[in-house]
Amino acid sequence: MIIIIDNGIIYFLEVPYLKIAVKQLRENLSKPHTLRQVQSLSQKVYSWLIKPAEAALAESKTSTLVFVPDGSLRNIPMAALYDGKQYLIEKYSIALTPGLQLIDPKPLRKGLKTIAAGLSEPRSGFSALHNVKRELNEIRSQVPSSILLDQEFTSKALQNKLNSLPFPVVHLATHGQFSSLAEETFIVAWDERIYVKDLNKLVQTVELNKPEAIELLILSACQTATGDERAGLGIAGVAFQAGARSTIASLWNLDDESTAVLMSKFYQELANKKLTKAEVLRRAQLALLQNPKYRRPMYWAPYVLLGNWM
Repeated sequence: MIIIIDNGIIYFLEVPYLKIAVKQLRENLSKPHTLRQVQSLSQKVYSWLIKPAEAALAESKTSTLVFVPDGSLRNIPMAALYDGKQYLIEKYSIALTPGLQLIDPKPLRKGLKTIAAGLSEPRSGFSALHNVKRELNEIRSQVPSSILLDQEFTSKALQNKLNSLPFPVVHLATHGQFSSLAEETFIVAWDERIYVKDLNKLVQTVELNKPEAIELLILSACQTATGDERAGLGIAGVAFQAGARSTIASLWNLDDESTAVLMSKFYQELANKKLTKAEVLRRAQLALLQNPKYRRPMYWAPYVLLGNWM
């Protein structure tokens, strides 16, 4: 294994014995009654990946860890790594990046405005998301928002909203799937599935009309393709096509009630201009972890921040 630490950025390549443990951990993380197995496996992975770096991280007083993972490591949440007493998210803000080059890293601008679109009803072969209305209402109560719900959330309506005003945050509370294959990477709107190749067309006019990139794209209720070790590239692809500096997405199918709770806390914290996006997500995850109803990793761990963590 290769581990290099540079200013809180951790690069590593997986090796065969690690791959087995990571696969087992991923299989158990999203199950409701496997906490002991998750903590045991997570502690084992922690001992290989993080423990060798503990002294260096303490000496540098690092507060944010940025991972550049390889292979199956792309599909586990580093936040859930466990030292026997604490999860990694309890000690650090955490982000992922697929490579070393970021899009003009900078904090979110003041005057936060959000496009929030979502589906609460069954659509395109996916089940209803009963708490999406609550999630969008919570966002609207925290930040100035333009809302598209159910029948209003069409690909054309989303494009019109994106083209109308500068919206640094785009929040999509809908089903979707991320795969290393473009034809299996999509988000679901009311009228159709928007595949990653179509998303590129959707935002082309945005790039012509306003030079600012989308600063934060939040993909709520989406999931990575099961068994696809390179599915994280699908998330990166969606973010890239949208011109987003950073993306928050999930590694498995989410409980929409806990998602609504987390997103409410997320937007409360996002209003604090002194916090980085990584720290905002960390605080929202900790709010779930500290709630007895949602303390299992299956609820708070799947969220990952990809790209600019500032």
